Amino acid sequence: MPVLELRDVTAGYYAGHPVLSGLSLAIEEGEFVGIIGPNGSGKTTLVRVMAGAFPQTSGEVLLGGRRVDEWSRRKLARMLAVVPQMSAPPFAFTVREFVDMGRTPYVAPWAPLGAEDAKAVDRALTIVALTELATRPVTELSGGEFQRAALARALAQEPKLLILDEPTTFLDPAHTIHTLSVLEDENSRGLTLVAILHDLNLAAAYCHRVVALKAGRIFADGPAAEVLAAPVLEALFETPILVEEDAQGRPRVTLVKVKAPDVA
Repeated sequence: MPVLELRDVTAGYYAGHPVLSGLSLAIEEGEFVGIIGPNGSGKTTLVRVMAGAFPQTSGEVLLGGRRVDEWSRRKLARMLAVVPQMSAPPFAFTVREFVDMGRTPYVAPWAPLGAEDAKAVDRALTIVALTELATRPVTELSGGEFQRAALARALAQEPKLLILDEPTTFLDPAHTIHTLSVLEDENSRGLTLVAILHDLNLAAAYCHRVVALKAGRIFADGPAAEVLAAPVLEALFETPILVEEDAQGRPRVTLVKVKAPDVA
C-alpha cells in the first residue's frame, strides 16, 4: 500500500480554473521523490493537497490507505509533516520554542514536554546545526537559519512522511548540501520524502525518483536519469537545456544562455 496516493485529483482556487487536473500519483514507503516543473505548474498546490491543507474538487487523497480528510489533526500530524515556503512568524519565539511546536501531536493541551519530547527536539536541533542558536528569537534569524528551524520543527514531529516545498530556499551552498545530506540520512532511516526542488542537479544527486509537473498534470515520472534527460527537460521548461553525465554517472544539467527577446 502506498504511503500517500492521489487518485484523479482536480483542485483549484477559482471555479472552472483548475490548478491540478485529473492528477494521479502514488508515493511508496521509503522513497525520496523530487517534484520539478515550471513556475505555475501546480507544485505548491500539490503539496497543499497532499497534506490535506487544501481540498480537492474531485478525486481522492489517501494516506496509509485512508482518506486524508478522515484523519484527526493530531493523528495526521504524527503521520505527516510539511515544511512549506514561509517567512519568520511575527512572534519572537526562541528557536527552541519554535521547534518544540513539532511535539504538539504528542502532548496534551497545555501540558509540558516530557523527556522523550525534549530528546526529539534536541536531536532535531543538532542535526540541522542550530543548537547554538536555540535561545535566539526566530524573528532575528536570517532566511536560511529560519528555513533550517522549520526543518528542525518538522523532524522533531517524527513523521512517517515529510513533504518539503523548496527546502533549500535561502540556503548558501554549504547549508544546501548539509540540509539535503540530513534528508538523505533520514530517508535511509525510513523517512519517506517528497520535495519540490528547482535545482535540477540537486534532484539528480539526491532523489530516487523525479516527478515533473506541467500545467497541473504529470508530464514525466520515473528514475532521475530518465526524467532529467535533455529532451524531457527542454519540452518541460520550453528552453534549451544541456544534460551531461557527471563522474558518478548522474545527470548534470546546464542551462543554455539565450538572447532576451527584443522589446519594441
